[in-house]
Amino acid sequence: MHPGRMRIGEAARRLGVAVHVLRHWDAEGVVVPDRTPAGHREYTEEHLHRMRVLRACQEVGLSLAEVRLVLHRDEASRASVIEHHLARIRRQRAHLDATETFLAHVVACEHDLLTRCPACSAYAVTSPAGPSRAT
Repeated sequence: MHPGRMRIGEAARRLGVAVHVLRHWDAEGVVVPDRTPAGHREYTEEHLHRMRVLRACQEVGLSLAEVRLVLHRDEASRASVIEHHLARIRRQRAHLDATETFLAHVVACEHDLLTRCPACSAYAVTSPAGPSRAT
């Protein structure tokens, strides 16, 4: 083995993931390690860095296919993938803000039934579980 390189078990240990995860990332073409003449995977510090970035991307909800696009700046659809996820996060944040406002109101609400409170009823109509999403 070359200096500064490690086998798959060591790379997995350093990342805190199972070996099969690294094999999967390799098979999906997201982070492809070098190979020895005998065909063994060899990882460098750069591979570890890429895999840490990959995990960060997964934590924000990107799929492996999306991560593959995001990792390379010259990918044509990179910006649209990122914009899509930013829009999703903004929708989630808006929903959480509205939920917090609703619950803070409910704690202080003086109506005997929430259904008699215009503010509570307004939230019910605009929430994701409201009439617009009924099945």
